[in-house]
Amino acid sequence: MLDLPIQLLTELPLILAGPILRRTTSDAVTVWVALKAACQVTLEVFATVDNGNQIGGLVRSGSRDTISIGAHLHIVAVTADLGDEILTADRVYAYDLTFRARESPIANAPAEISLQQALAAPNTPNANISYFAHQYPTFVLPADRLADLRIVHGSCRKPHGDGFDALPMLDQLLAASAQIPSQRPQQLLFTGDQIYGDDVAEPLFCLASHLSELLLGWTERLPISENCVPDRIEDLPITEFYRGDRSEVATDVAGFTAGLNGRHHKVVNHLFSLGEYCAVYLLAWSPTCWPQTWPAGAALTTDRQAAKRWDRQVQQLAQFRDGLASVRRALANIPLYTIFDDHEVSDDWNLNQAWCLRVLGQSLGRHVVQNALLAYAVFQGWGNTPDRFAVGTAGGKLLAAAQIWSMSGGTDAAAHAEIARLVGMPQLDSTGSPKFVRNGAVSSLDRDPEAIAWHYTIESNCHEILVLDTRTWRGYDLTRSPIDPPMLLSPTAFDRQLTQPLQASAATAASRQTFIVAPTNLFSLEIIDCIQHYARDRYAADPPPHARIFANDVGDSWNIHTLALARLLTTLFADRDRVVVLSGDIHAGTVARLSHHQLATNSTSILVQLTASAFKNEEIKTKLAHTRLKDLFLTEPVRHSIGWNHPPQMLTFRRFLTPRSDLPQSHDWKCTLEWMPRNRATLPAILQRRGYANENAPQFSDRLVSSPGTSTNFQLHQWLDRLPWWNSRRFQDGREVVGVNNLAVVQLQDSSIIQDLYWRSPWLPNQIVFSRFVAQLIVNSE
Repeated sequence: MLDLPIQLLTELPLILAGPILRRTTSDAVTVWVALKAACQVTLEVFATVDNGNQIGGLVRSGSRDTISIGAHLHIVAVTADLGDEILTADRVYAYDLTFRARESPIANAPAEISLQQALAAPNTPNANISYFAHQYPTFVLPADRLADLRIVHGSCRKPHGDGFDALPMLDQLLAASAQIPSQRPQQLLFTGDQIYGDDVAEPLFCLASHLSELLLGWTERLPISENCVPDRIEDLPITEFYRGDRSEVATDVAGFTAGLNGRHHKVVNHLFSLGEYCAVYLLAWSPTCWPQTWPAGAALTTDRQAAKRWDRQVQQLAQFRDGLASVRRALANIPLYTIFDDHEVSDDWNLNQAWCLRVLGQSLGRHVVQNALLAYAVFQGWGNTPDRFAVGTAGGKLLAAAQIWSMSGGTDAAAHAEIARLVGMPQLDSTGSPKFVRNGAVSSLDRDPEAIAWHYTIESNCHEILVLDTRTWRGYDLTRSPIDPPMLLSPTAFDRQLTQPLQASAATAASRQTFIVAPTNLFSLEIIDCIQHYARDRYAADPPPHARIFANDVGDSWNIHTLALARLLTTLFADRDRVVVLSGDIHAGTVARLSHHQLATNSTSILVQLTASAFKNEEIKTKLAHTRLKDLFLTEPVRHSIGWNHPPQMLTFRRFLTPRSDLPQSHDWKCTLEWMPRNRATLPAILQRRGYANENAPQFSDRLVSSPGTSTNFQLHQWLDRLPWWNSRRFQDGREVVGVNNLAVVQLQDSSIIQDLYWRSPWLPNQIVFSRFVAQLIVNSE
């Protein structure tokens, strides 16, 4: 294990990450924080006057004890729900945290520690987490009027991914509008891949490994044989896997698929232990545990290529770390809601039946998935739905079991089994394979009835957001090939996640805008569709491991499984006539508009898909799609489909459409899908007007270093950067796609939905620009 120059534990501040503002409503506010010592944490919410500049009276309060994940890692999502005053949308609120040690007192610290004291430490600069002189973090509730609603969303944030991290831009947008509730961003949605558990840079992996041991204080043992023989299982300490290449163990023993098809470099540093997953979350959200300097590659290895790869990754990680102070301040000042996609666990998580059998049937695979889900529950799920983690609930039982397992040093088998049950790990049949249970016409993974539900709903006076779990409730047709694309929601999941919530709020639907968070796209760009259809049809007959199916994520787009997509459209439009879908995943930003005409009632409904991605993970293919080249050669065609309601099914008219004799001749509905163009990139008026264009912005070198994948990709990056016209505005300003790292702000205006995608301009170094997409939400009904 590399001994990086990380600060000694005694030199770290009490707060390791956070505070992060989580679920926030008119009668309750939740804040998440990770600490190095066990504390009782008290949250107080205050009204403000003078547009947030002066602190007013106390309006809400609440306290909760941290839970122990390790000897020096204690986490809590504390909710302030005591108080009579209802929070309103027309004012700025502030909050404060105080910390009281629960076990042994913190050395040289008072009995009660303030938020500013908890953020400070010797040799650590004071953390600025406020936009006001009073130094309290602040927030606003979602607006009462749709015209004033501001939602931010994005996905896919890999620390060593290509390009500048887009998330720090949110700090500048908040700073520019902090005193204006109607203009300030009011909710932030992370729509998937908040961390990458499979694809970790070597320096980050070494740091996470060191941090894991430092904070947990115990060494996790993994169900793996010393000689990597699957049928000879022993418990080996995670420290056995700190050095060297994990790709063989991850692929051949755990069964993960990210390293298949010649991509072993993607899983060289695959996370295995709970401590590693926790450490990567801390490093993704806070600068506290990062080293100031890194050793040079040449000091670590005599392999010149390995040394160069290390140095390239260090530079990318240093650029990522430079923005973390801004990220930390932003996350403290806007309510954050999240949902997983696949990389929070591992690439292709539950992609198809073959993946489930391959990974969940292996002891190590199951163990790692369980660790990832427990880390997600503690770092993300708890703040999404704090009521599901109250004492006595399934979440409360999970937190208790996690503490017991941690206190035992990972040896308490009963606590480990309880964790598996509550995070929804499927049971095993007599052959050691995961159990599937019948779910309508398909089957889904068997899970305990008390397992935590990861989907949830957010509501305000003017909008509702249904956040979907499309990973753990998939429907697999066991009569077909195990690599066949699944239904992303099984029939039971459709009912629980869509039908019931939509019907429950039907009475107020006319006065509120409905948003759906779908981590993977409903509709994909044509080039993605073509690749996935080709991979499905061409490689379906391949013998295991069907590597190309996994390499192309065949099955993660809704429109690859037309029955599921038809059911989704039918379900949505049965109760709503206009829906906005927020999505990510594809490392590009787009907007698509679907007009859906029901023949029986002669009525039309509208669905608009807003995609924002990646925060930090742009690729050569997305950067090419960002330019004028796509306009010239791959403009998105208008797509026409026909569909049926009972049973749900649809046909889309593409060049490769083949006749279907199993469908009725007459159809119930038809729809048209078109891709919206983006406006010419320009400078954001709010940043220019208020002088925040460069103030407090992390400054980077003008030249980026490509993340190390294959040497061919790195050489292509270098070659493109040398072209004199590559970074010119005329070439870069495409029409349909933002293919560089971006962040989206969504608003409604004059019966239209607007998505502004913010990104760093290649022709104006260190300058933020944005492109605007506009899609009409007008519904015509005769």
